[in-house]
Amino acid sequence: MTETPRMPEADGRNGSGSVGGAAPAGQVADAVRGNWVDRLAPDFTRPYLRLSRADRPIGTWLLLLPCWWGVALAAGRDGWRLHDLWIVLGCALGAWLMRGAGCTWNDITDREFDAAVARTRSRPIPSGQVSVKQALVWMFAQMTLAALILFSFNWTTVALGVSSLGLVAIYPFAKRFTWWPQLFLGLAFNWGAPVAFTAHAGWPDLPVWVLYASGITWTLFYDTIYAHQDKEDDVLIGVKSTARLFGAATGKWLALFLVLTVILMTGAILLALLPTAEALKLAVALAAPWAVGWHLLWQIRALDIDDSGLCLRLFRSNRDTGLIAALFLAIAAFL
Repeated sequence: MTETPRMPEADGRNGSGSVGGAAPAGQVADAVRGNWVDRLAPDFTRPYLRLSRADRPIGTWLLLLPCWWGVALAAGRDGWRLHDLWIVLGCALGAWLMRGAGCTWNDITDREFDAAVARTRSRPIPSGQVSVKQALVWMFAQMTLAALILFSFNWTTVALGVSSLGLVAIYPFAKRFTWWPQLFLGLAFNWGAPVAFTAHAGWPDLPVWVLYASGITWTLFYDTIYAHQDKEDDVLIGVKSTARLFGAATGKWLALFLVLTVILMTGAILLALLPTAEALKLAVALAAPWAVGWHLLWQIRALDIDDSGLCLRLFRSNRDTGLIAALFLAIAAFL
């Protein structure tokens, strides 16, 4: 189990994410300290890589991990194949590209909101590092590369992948008309589960849709924590979120999302593997939702919704949550 996150002051981080001195030129406020973009990327590429959140890899992980859940669940039925290596790698490359394209689109549509929020006004568009036209060109370049990967899979997978674009397009506007924008994020971010499942199995049948639902409730969990960082600014500019909706009752809602995530993931595994799976395979696979549940419970116990630094650290810890599930499902598929 992961240790309780330290406070930002405990590791020498200041508000800009730098340590012991001036932040690199153009650094985004919530970027990971010492990230490779600020240290190694050529200067002319940095604004575009920041648009893609390459300096904040957690979003790529959260988009990728449901993909790996999906292919591992499919392989649990009939074993791993050589082609699955490409599915795993292709999903990783595609997640990086589509997360980048999605974040670029989000920053284009949210540029006025971002300029009014302390955490986001340092992003490339509101800070003047990149124009809207340049951002659009960058977005389509990333989408084109992602499409080349997608078209290497079967046509059902291609159709599923293309259909996700509607969800990606709608998400940035959700905070304007609903208190549940995190639900729209969950619909978009977990679409990779049926896509990767179908790349292996040829068709997305019931188990992967139940797995998809578990990913959505997991997203509601972690993105509610994330949204508590901005709730004061969100009130001022009229942005809606589950963090604002739940308020002091956030812990109870997170507990509900925990239970739903565990139940739905368990159901997906049972639907996929019964009645043919041997006891060992089933036990290893079912360890995934059990371990995920414990990790989410740890987050609830550690959470202080008024500590934005802690909220960010707990949000980032969900990479480990998703990896735990992927690991158990992958091992089970070998048995």
